[in-house]
Amino acid sequence: MSDWKAKRFWKDADVVEVDGGFTVELDGRRVKTPAKRPLTLPTRAMAEAVAAEWQAQEKQIDPRTMPVTKTANAAIDKVAVQQDEVVAMLAAYGDSDLLCYRADNPEELMARQAAEWDPMLNWAAAFLGVKLETRQGIMHRPQSPEALAKMHRRTAELDAFELAAFHDLVSLTGSLVLGLAAAEQAFDPQEIWALSRLDENWQAEQWGRDDVAEAEAEIKRQAFLHACAMIVLSKAA
Repeated sequence: MSDWKAKRFWKDADVVEVDGGFTVELDGRRVKTPAKRPLTLPTRAMAEAVAAEWQAQEKQIDPRTMPVTKTANAAIDKVAVQQDEVVAMLAAYGDSDLLCYRADNPEELMARQAAEWDPMLNWAAAFLGVKLETRQGIMHRPQSPEALAKMHRRTAELDAFELAAFHDLVSLTGSLVLGLAAAEQAFDPQEIWALSRLDENWQAEQWGRDDVAEAEAEIKRQAFLHACAMIVLSKAA
């Protein structure tokens, strides 16, 4: 039974407008989530992306080639049913944001962090009205309750589909600020990802690249870029 795989049974995958959004039908049969909930998608663009994934399947269904479908399923089956908890978990990253914890040596690394991370904190102050304080070292020091409350409110404005993508934007970067910047499409996704890897790239410059670490980082980068693409699909007209 461990070798069993679902086989393709349909000829055409089509986008259909339904109450609350759009869905995908396989030869007239509506796709459902793994929890048997209706796969109701917020935008036609997202539904078209899901339909394209189903249409691209060959004899056997390979979920690994269906990232948009997978994230949409997570939004419906996992996020929507516990949305307040997901919001609280992600907003909590603001209290230990990557951008706020700085090296205390060497001076070259300290300067690079300031040069590349300070502009993002300035963006958060201007766009979100949130001023986060930086610290040297790794010892936790809480941010102001006011700043944390503002970031919680902004996170709570995201719908279930945005939150499903936002989870990866935040967890992969370790930064609520970078996650919000990506969710707002305020900067190029590749630039945001590079900022999250500043420390790792610095270490690689000093000690050389590690093939295993590079491969793992590439998997994470692709996941981050997929999450950015999901945000775009969530906001599409």
